[in-house]
Amino acid sequence: MQNRVTYEFAVIRLVPKVEREEFMNIGVILFSKRKKYLGIKYKVDKEKISAFSKEVDPDMISEYLKAWELICEGKPNGGDIGELDLPLRFRWLVASRSTIIQSSKTHPGLCHHPEKVLEDLFNRYVL
Repeated sequence: MQNRVTYEFAVIRLVPKVEREEFMNIGVILFSKRKKYLGIKYKVDKEKISAFSKEVDPDMISEYLKAWELICEGKPNGGDIGELDLPLRFRWLVASRSTIIQSSKTHPGLCHHPEKVLEDLFNRYVL
């Protein structure tokens, strides 16, 4: 398997009550420096979130993750973070935080097509 490139990924988690440390996986973010790729895939399942916590507003979670999408894409409306280079955007998105949207530790891998790996990881950890 030649020509594979390294990638890193983290699972995006919804943590309704940070002090309880309970979470549900809602997305995956993947970065490959060699492929110049930074992608995110998420699902905000209103029914599942409501069953998990009545206090979380799924629409707010969707808006928050849409902002993450803009940052991944490097869009002008991604704010100051969206203007950083790919590695810095990824590091900022997966940085440890104590909010209701968090990410797992990063995990490495090798691949040919980061887009496919993102889809596979999303299916494995979120769906």
